[in-house]
Formats: sequence, structure tokens, C-alpha cells
Amino acid sequence: MSKSIFELVDELPTDNLTIKALRSLDFVIPGEWDNLVGFENTIREVTGEDDEELIQQIGDRAVFLFNDKSQGYQRALWLYQTIDSAGRALGAAALANKVGGKIPLVGGLLSSLTPKADKAQTIDFSLKLVVEIVAYCQINGIPGDSIGDFLNSLVSEYRGESLMRMAALICFDGLIPLGPDLLQIVTDKLDGLSPNELEENSSFKSINESIPGDDSSSKLSFIGESFNSVKDWMGDFISDRGITPENVANNLQNFVEFADDKLDYLAAFLDMSTNYYEHTGIQTLARSLIDRAYAEI
Repeated sequence: MSKSIFELVDELPTDNLTIKALRSLDFVIPGEWDNLVGFENTIREVTGEDDEELIQQIGDRAVFLFNDKSQGYQRALWLYQTIDSAGRALGAAALANKVGGKIPLVGGLLSSLTPKADKAQTIDFSLKLVVEIVAYCQINGIPGDSIGDFLNSLVSEYRGESLMRMAALICFDGLIPLGPDLLQIVTDKLDGLSPNELEENSSFKSINESIPGDDSSSKLSFIGESFNSVKDWMGDFISDRGITPENVANNLQNFVEFADDKLDYLAAFLDMSTNYYEHTGIQTLARSLIDRAYAEI
């Protein structure tokens, strides 16, 4: 691992397209997510401590735990980073640095975006969910196929950056590209998907080895089981909060300008210019490590 956990948290951006996109979802989970950056700042926020010596001890222990390869923290980080980078295109870094004013999805930029077909979008949506489950299991030291444990945590414990990541998955990778019937579309597309089609997907290729299963067929079954396990939770999440593709898009209009009939291009733009899984994933890892280090000390 090239960077330590404290470097990763210290270097988290305070404002870019990812942050703007996530802040646009405050109406979905009001006040739930704060863009917590800085390792020492995160320790203070998570523990409520202000004693410098204790903060140093907690930080040292958190770094030790992260560096211990018998733990799953580095693997979880790799998953968060890889599933984001698989969806990003050339030019994302330049776009991510353009934070002043609205970015118009017209002209050359629009022509450089390629909306994904429903099948490809379904696979990417489902693989991000699988990454969430496998990373959760890695962080908590439980078998990687423990869908039930993940669902229990999702229902009762998910908050802050972890809940924001799920909200962004539903909104940016679900509702915007697939529309209000996303859960039915994903169900139908996964039911009709073959192992060979899955193998052709670039995101699947990048995380294939981390998905539970002995072959593509069993991995596809795991992907389907993962989605089916959270489908009802997602449906309730959407209906309880009154989330629609339109109100998600309206909130994104604060920093990107697009026509109402170009939501598929908006989805492609978000895909290539944001890394919300990596960003919130690092925050999740930091919180988990600090909680554990604090408890052990």
C-alpha cells in the first residue's frame, strides 16, 4: 500500500465535483454526512477526545491496524478505489479540478460522454453493491459472503459516510441512468445475464478475484443474491424519502447544467468525474480504524 491511512485521510479534498455531487444529496439524508477530512481531526470528531497524547496513541494504533495485512482494511480500500477507477474515463482529473461555476453538458464535452446501455449500467450498479458487501466483511473480519450480516448492519447501523455511499449508489448509479423503475430493471437484467456477458464487463474483470464464487456462474449467483437481499431496503429508502430521478437531477443543477432529456449523459458525466466510493470509503475506513483503536486503548 503506497500511502498510509493518515495520508489518505489528510489528502481528502474539501471541494471538487465528488464533494459537490454528494452535498447535492443532503435532501436525501439531511445532515447525515459531513465531509470529514484530516486524520487528527477525524480522531477528535470520532472519539470526542482532545488530549494530544491520547490522540497520538489512537492514531498510532489505527495506523498499525491498517498496516496489518492479516486484517482486511487494505483490501477494502483497494476495492473502493478499484470500483471507482473502473468507471472513470480520461479527462476526469481535469474535470474534477473545475469547481467554479456551472459545467455545461453541451458541445465537445457532451460528445465525449458515452451513456451506458441498461445492461452495462445494471452490472456496474450491482458490482458496486457487491464491493460494499465484500468491503464491509473485510473491515469487520467476517467471511466475504456474509450477506446477512451486511444487511443487518445496513438496516440498523449504517450512518454518515457509509449511508451517503449507499444513497449515492441508488441516486447516481441507479435512478439517474435507469429511471424510477431501476429495481425492476436491475432484477430483469440480472435474471437475463449470462456468465459470459458478465466476464466481458471491465468492472467485473477488475474485481473478479474478490467476488465470492468458484467461477463466473457462481459469482453471478452471488451478485444476484446480493441485490435481492437489499432490494426491499432500497425500495423503502427511495419511497420513504420521496427520491425521484427528477429531484436528484434538480439538485445537481447547482453545479452542472444539462437538459432534462439528457439524464443518461448526466450519469456518464458523474461516472467519469466523481469517485464517491473511494472518497467515502476512506472516511468509513478511518472511522472504523479509529473506533477500534480507541476501544483497544
